[in-house]
Amino acid sequence: MDSVGVVLAMLLAVIGSGYLVRMLPFGVPLPLVQIGLGAVISGVFGHGVILDPEIFFLLFLPPLLFLDGWRIPKIGLFRDKGTILELALGLVVFTVVGAGFLIHWLVPAIPLAVAFALAAIVAPTDPVAVSAITARIHVPHRLMHILEGESLLNDASGLVCFRFAVAAAMTGAFSLASASVTFLWVALAGIACGVAITVVVSFVQRVVGQRFGEEPGSPILVNLLLPFGAYLVAEHLEASGILAAVAAGVTMSYVELSGRALATTRIRRTVVWDTVQFSLNGVMFVLLGEQLPEIIARALRYAGPEAALTPLTLFGIALLISLALILLRLVWVWVSLRLTLLNARLQGQKVYTPNFRLVLATSLAGVRGAITMAGVLTLPLALPSGAPFPARDLVIFFASAVIIVSLVVASVGLPRVLRGLEVPEETTEAAQEDLARHNAAIAAIAAIERVGHAHLGESEHADIHASAVDHVRGVYEHRLGGTTGANEPSRIRVAEQAEKEYRLAALQAEREAILELTHQRKVSDDIARKLLREIDLVEARYR
Repeated sequence: MDSVGVVLAMLLAVIGSGYLVRMLPFGVPLPLVQIGLGAVISGVFGHGVILDPEIFFLLFLPPLLFLDGWRIPKIGLFRDKGTILELALGLVVFTVVGAGFLIHWLVPAIPLAVAFALAAIVAPTDPVAVSAITARIHVPHRLMHILEGESLLNDASGLVCFRFAVAAAMTGAFSLASASVTFLWVALAGIACGVAITVVVSFVQRVVGQRFGEEPGSPILVNLLLPFGAYLVAEHLEASGILAAVAAGVTMSYVELSGRALATTRIRRTVVWDTVQFSLNGVMFVLLGEQLPEIIARALRYAGPEAALTPLTLFGIALLISLALILLRLVWVWVSLRLTLLNARLQGQKVYTPNFRLVLATSLAGVRGAITMAGVLTLPLALPSGAPFPARDLVIFFASAVIIVSLVVASVGLPRVLRGLEVPEETTEAAQEDLARHNAAIAAIAAIERVGHAHLGESEHADIHASAVDHVRGVYEHRLGGTTGANEPSRIRVAEQAEKEYRLAALQAEREAILELTHQRKVSDDIARKLLREIDLVEARYR
């Protein structure tokens, strides 16, 4: 019963954190509030949740990574693939080597192989943490796409480095050739699993649905189970379940473009996924806070006189490691950017040289989160000889400290670095939206004319059909900005804004009229709910 109470308390903490952030007179990042509430829960219940890393990975990461892969803009992902791969692969290796030697130098009690393991597990940024931090900060779109792409792909490289560093600590041996082959298998097989399972499941679901029909909720449930299936199959094949979940999400975005899903299914699915994302994001940070008191207590017990470490020294080293990770990231981003610009100039391309503040923002945005927390908890308890795994409690403490410091630094530093930063406007998205809306309206008008002519020729109510055709066609012509100047984006936007204002006012009036009739018991609750649902769906389109 205690476990049920802890789970309910965590969910309440997630709900309360959203209100608490808005009530505080000063700005505090939501993840930090959730971590604090988690620590409070641990103190109230008097014991921490026994966190199984394997279960944690399975329950939390696949759906969140699947959703991030699904929703990340694919054009930006492929456009900046070179920069993303430099960060997701090169930066991880650079961080493992640089931070590994630094950690061993700062704390000689941590063997070099274990120091590399710690550096490897804190090297990957976390997509969930990045999204949580940047949700309330205006980040340039292109930078956001790069950060999202990096955090989705660097998990595999970081976890593979972590796996081999732990193996080296356990056996005292390391093979670069074996590590390279394993990395290729883990990455490529994981991506293949995600793509194959998504395509096969979507095909089977479509065929079965067309032949036998399906319940309204089954497509949503299949969609929710898809990332878990991709993750489990990949892990069974000893590939990357994380990359499988990401690949499944990216593939799902292309499957979605087939347009076979019903409109109501898409609306309900979006609501379900938004709820899942909000809940799991919050619970992960609450869990981190709930684990912190025990992690700190174990590290302080380790920092006794025999370890030549005082609590103050312990926290100072944790801060130095966190700052070193930011500095390593800054150096890598600056050098790789210079090389990229040099290569572009040699090819005669016109390039934009980013402001140093943008480089600094990229470095500060390297937020660590759930993957670091869950990964470091998988450290073995003992060596093959039966001796305790060296400095395990210290490694877990330092990894937890890096998570918190990265959250604090990004939350405090990013808004100040990005404030007033001028970057070239990306007009492609607005132009693409204008093009899509314009072509869609033109196609809609042509379809109206085609269907209208068919009915006018055979219907006895030709005048009614003619009036309906004129009305619906007028709506689309209005969205085009009138009958003249239809291709002018400014007229399109003015027309859309005007339509939005009037439609929202009309919808609110409709809602109030229906509610008034319901209160007077002139309309049943069932009919009222049906009509209000229709109004809500139309209003959602304008909101």
